[in-house]
Order: sequence, then C-alpha cells, then structure tokens
Amino acid sequence: MRTAPTRRGLALAGSAAALVLVLAGCSAGASAGSSSPTTAAGGTSSGASSTPGPTPTESTSPSPSATPSAGPTEAGPSPTTTSLRSTRCTAGHLEASLTSGEGGAAGSILPYLVLTNTGTERCTLQGWPGVSLVGDGDGTQLGAAGDFDRSSPHGTVTLDPGGSAHAPLKIAQAANYDAATCDPQTADGLRVYPPGETHSLFVASTDLTACRSDSVHLITVQALLPGAS
Repeated sequence: MRTAPTRRGLALAGSAAALVLVLAGCSAGASAGSSSPTTAAGGTSSGASSTPGPTPTESTSPSPSATPSAGPTEAGPSPTTTSLRSTRCTAGHLEASLTSGEGGAAGSILPYLVLTNTGTERCTLQGWPGVSLVGDGDGTQLGAAGDFDRSSPHGTVTLDPGGSAHAPLKIAQAANYDAATCDPQTADGLRVYPPGETHSLFVASTDLTACRSDSVHLITVQALLPGAS
C-alpha cells in the first residue's frame, strides 16, 4: 500500500524542480551569448548595434594626363631672311669713282660720284656723302667742303656685292671767281666720306681746280640714288 507524500516531501520536490528550471535558463543564455560571429581583420562586427563603415571603393590608378601639346616655338630666320639681312656700307666695303654724269652746264660740270660695294655681303647707304677737293700730294683739303642739296630724294639704297649707287654732283668752275677771292689750285682729286662714316675714300682726278678760300663753295652734293647712273 502506497504511503501518501508528506508536506515536507512535497516542498522539497518543488524546490528541486524550480532549481532545474533556473539552471536550464542560465545554460540557454550562456549558449546564446557565445554564438556571436568572429570579426574579420580590418572589418567591423555584423551585430545590429554596429554602424556599418563606408564601403571601400576599388582603388584605381590615376588616369594619365593628356600629353600637353607643344607650345609655339619661335621660328628662326629662314635662309632667305638671313640672306636679305644687310648692314650699313662702310668705307672698307666701298670703292669710289667719278663718271661724266649729265655732262656740264654753264660754268659747272655735273659728274656722278659712284660708290660700289666691293664686299661679299649686301649693305645699305642712305643720304649724302661728304665730298671735298684735296691737294698738295698729301690729302690736304682745299677750300670748303661740298654743300648738301637736302631737297633731293634720300631713300635707303641697298647694294648687293658688286652693286653701285651714285650721287649727282655739281662742281662750279674755279675760273668763275676772282682769282684773289678764289686762290685757285689744281686738285689731286676728291675725298669722299660715305654717309655716317668717319673713314674716307679717295678719287684721283687732275681735271678739277679748287679754290683754296673757304668763302667759295664750289661743290653741291645730291643724295645717293640706286645704280651707277
């Protein structure tokens, strides 16, 4: 015959059951806490409380910059330009001569003074050459230097090697003047200064008579023109 459980036995049985339930709950909590995923190196946890980091973008090499177009280069002078370049003619580049020119007029002769480029490069002349009569066998100036006719055209004249320019002259006859005033003397020729030059050329001529007096002006010089005549 089964004996009825006592009050004490029932109480112990209830306590044991309650303990089993508490232990079972703790075990379940511990199991749930240990199941969090492992975080990858450099990443972040996938838990709900984690703020996702920025999505990494694929690194790309910088696109090569466009090759800069070559800037304009300064064009050097072409051979043609260089060949056309010229400098002022100097006495060292020139030879002087006297031609008959336009012949003569009443009391005057009208020769041309011709300057010829004897150099190997082209050169230029512009304006009036200085002209005077010289003598005494040593280039002594006789009388006044020639006067410039500034009403004559005086553009720049370019002389190629072997090229010439001419200046029309007017040389009055010394016999037109009183001998006491003129003090005449046969000249050895002309001393010529090319425009802008301090070195002179000599043109020999014994057909010219000078006035030694500075008060008499025998020579008038026009500006240089292209050609020998």
